[in-house]
Amino acid sequence: MVRMNVLADALKSINNAEKRGKRQVLIRPCSKVIVRFLTVMMKHGYIGEFEIIDDHRAGKIVVNLTGRLNKVRGLINLDVHNKCLKLHQKV
Repeated sequence: MVRMNVLADALKSINNAEKRGKRQVLIRPCSKVIVRFLTVMMKHGYIGEFEIIDDHRAGKIVVNLTGRLNKVRGLINLDVHNKCLKLHQKV
């Protein structure tokens, strides 16, 4: 089965682990987008350090949680064309 939004899946697993009071969470598969997003979260202090594990497949990330997250969600990708947007804009 193909994952449609890897970042949303990773954020959901972080959110579930945070709700359960876990100190670490394992995220798989690993991607460049997830690593960049986690770097920004770590820079702002929302998560602790994370470690990328190369298993010669899709990769894994182990994230240390600090307990500072409330709710983390991914954005919804809408398939809207430019013509449709012009109809709904206020002039």
